[in-house]
Amino acid sequence: MTNIVPEVETRIALAFSGGNALGAFQAGAYEALHARGVQPDMIVGASIGAVNGALIAGNPAERQMDRLMTFWNPGRDLTADMPATDTARRTAAASLALATGHYRVFAPRTHLSPDWWDPRVSVPSLFSNAPLRTSLDELVDLRCLNEGPIRFAATAVDIETGEDVVFDRATPLTTDHVLASGGLMPAFPGVEIDGHLYGDAGMSANLPLDTILAAEQDGQQSSPLLCLAVDLLPLQAPRPTTLGEAIGRAQDLMFAAQSRRTIAAWQALFAAREQAGDPVPAITLVHISYADQSREVAGKAFDFSPGTVRQRWDSGRQAMELALDHLVNGRMPVGRPGLHVVGGTGEPLGWSMTPGRTR
Repeated sequence: MTNIVPEVETRIALAFSGGNALGAFQAGAYEALHARGVQPDMIVGASIGAVNGALIAGNPAERQMDRLMTFWNPGRDLTADMPATDTARRTAAASLALATGHYRVFAPRTHLSPDWWDPRVSVPSLFSNAPLRTSLDELVDLRCLNEGPIRFAATAVDIETGEDVVFDRATPLTTDHVLASGGLMPAFPGVEIDGHLYGDAGMSANLPLDTILAAEQDGQQSSPLLCLAVDLLPLQAPRPTTLGEAIGRAQDLMFAAQSRRTIAAWQALFAAREQAGDPVPAITLVHISYADQSREVAGKAFDFSPGTVRQRWDSGRQAMELALDHLVNGRMPVGRPGLHVVGGTGEPLGWSMTPGRTR
């Protein structure tokens, strides 16, 4: 337990969504926590969020930032003041990654690839996840992941049944469990574990809040929960004006709308329990979104270039620092019974489960 909020001792859980290369935002957000000496009690990750979570929970505190830095390799953001050059650079970086891969995450699969004829690769995919397997084997201590002080879970989807699946310490976690969480077909392969084929959690629930909030349902917890949910895709954005912007916006909404519905469902459940007079735990959910993506391009999820990584990293750090400042200054409700959902700047978020507005 950690004392972020003065005089309120809380348990801290992190929920990390998927978003491929956008995950550098989460690394920066964690840097802000780490700089204040905050170690979470639990991390649940989906897709790249599971990778970031494993890099953190799979290492002692003194090595966490080094592992995140090694994986993400942030460089200098040299084109921040040159919009036209910045857009061209980002587009070229995403295109190059799609053509040649990224040494830490994926490699294109062709008939010349070593695994093209590998009978163990049972699902067709455009890219191989072999580089990510190598990165995880190098940077994550599986013993720490399974036995360390931070409880870690990765979410995925059973490709054949469509069921949501949670991998945690109930069964010893391996590299395969983290890879399965990021198996977004057809770009990346599903991963077979114990006879079942699993794929990217983002196909069902890109922000893995259910795992955290479901564990709080008995209302018997000894201390309040502070859940910091770091979401990589924006629910709101300006109207697209180009084909590239339209493609990017469609992808954003497919994933961000999941987060909205998940949070709204939990808000409705807690409201019903409170109305019935049932005991409810004290939970503060801070939804920290990578909201300002004005510099991003259509292929943003594949832009791993050092300059872009640095911009996202810095944005994540600043967003988390702002949220922590609001928490320290008492601008967010912490310790009160019920589910209190706020944005990263402290504004209450009240999303509805109703069908939507009519005109």
